[in-house]
Amino acid sequence: MKPIYHQFLIPLAIFSGLWSSCKVTQPYRKPAISIAPDYPGADSPDTTNMAALKWSEVFTDTVLNQLIIQGLQANFDLKIAVERINEAKANLKMSKAAFLPEVNTNLSVKQSKLAYPQSFGIFDNSTQYDFGITTAWEIDVWGKLSSAKRAALAGLLTSDAAKRAVQTQLVANIANYYYDLLSLDEQLTVTQKTALNRKADSDAIKLLFESSVLNGVAVVQSEANYYEADLAIPDIEQKIKETEYALSVLLARAPGKIERTSLARQKLDYDLKPGIPAQLLANRPDVQQAEYTFRAAFERTNVAKTNFYPALTITAAGGFSSLTLKDWINSAGLFGNIAGGITQPLFNRGLNKAKLATAQSQQKQALYNFELSLLKASQEVSDALSAYQFAAQKAGKREKQLTALSQAVSFNKELLNYSKNTNYTDVLTAEQNLLTAELKSINDQSQKLRAVVNLYRALGGGWN
Repeated sequence: MKPIYHQFLIPLAIFSGLWSSCKVTQPYRKPAISIAPDYPGADSPDTTNMAALKWSEVFTDTVLNQLIIQGLQANFDLKIAVERINEAKANLKMSKAAFLPEVNTNLSVKQSKLAYPQSFGIFDNSTQYDFGITTAWEIDVWGKLSSAKRAALAGLLTSDAAKRAVQTQLVANIANYYYDLLSLDEQLTVTQKTALNRKADSDAIKLLFESSVLNGVAVVQSEANYYEADLAIPDIEQKIKETEYALSVLLARAPGKIERTSLARQKLDYDLKPGIPAQLLANRPDVQQAEYTFRAAFERTNVAKTNFYPALTITAAGGFSSLTLKDWINSAGLFGNIAGGITQPLFNRGLNKAKLATAQSQQKQALYNFELSLLKASQEVSDALSAYQFAAQKAGKREKQLTALSQAVSFNKELLNYSKNTNYTDVLTAEQNLLTAELKSINDQSQKLRAVVNLYRALGGGWN
């Protein structure tokens, strides 16, 4: 056994020297990406970032917070993301197990009917009893198994980041649907109030017609004006139902009514803190996911490079074999062997080259996707900031517009009653302008709320 031991040790020492002098795989380095110093239009940018806040601190409506909690507990997309993490953990466990020897055992009894030449006419059948253990171990000379393990780890980190990205999007979607419902409720209230006012106006116009103060044209115009507002109510109610049902799906419940407060109770003015674009790398789960995907692709390229180099494996087997049961498990039936082998690819129809080219292409795709995800993240932050700023700019002017239009409606109605210098068309126009402005005012408030939600998500908030 001693000469065999030395014969086995010499090749192993040679390959160990080769491994130490020629490293095939390369260590991972985070790609260098150019990042803007601040966001366009941000006021006095600093590192204070609202993404560090918990979602319960950003959204102060207790009913909304309860809905978010329900969504985080029951949402199916989030459950799927969790199972993908479990899948990635199993893959990592398998990659770690590749460093250990593979051990198998076999137990068999074989009955054979022999031909005359096989047994030389001595016996015509035999029974063979076998019990053995075999093992095989691939030595990670070129870093193939290590790179595969790191790729699996990157896959696990990718799945975890993907889960957090699903959570941030879920929190944002629930909040946006909730604020949409509050906006629609307010629109419904304004439209219903307008319809009631126009019904009263129509009744008053009929009395003036009967008193010969106004003609029949004003009567039909007032009725049409009332029906226009009244017909808008079912459309708003339908949008409310659709939004409630969409939010119910996010909460993993059957479509139904969603409890909520009112738009008037919401906080509309925020001191937004976007931080700086460099923080997106630490806060945005989808950006982290893109980087981990690149990291996994990098390690798979390392694995593809090792395919061009010889693989060193050690195999061993031992056990008992006998043609009689009584002599089976004893020293006479004992056998054993050990072998070291080298497998060097010579010609495999260019498969290894194709695998390497594929891995390198996938690595470049992952890099470009990482860079693109960072650009899109920065764009989403800038869009949300500008949306909030423009909505805030409109708030003061919208109040003045509503005041002026309310006065225009009142003045036109007074002129209609006491002067012949106006007609109902002027009243109709003023009322329609007022309704339009009131609905736009509601949209302005909804725009601010949506901008806060979208900025919080764009910065990477909602998963902490």
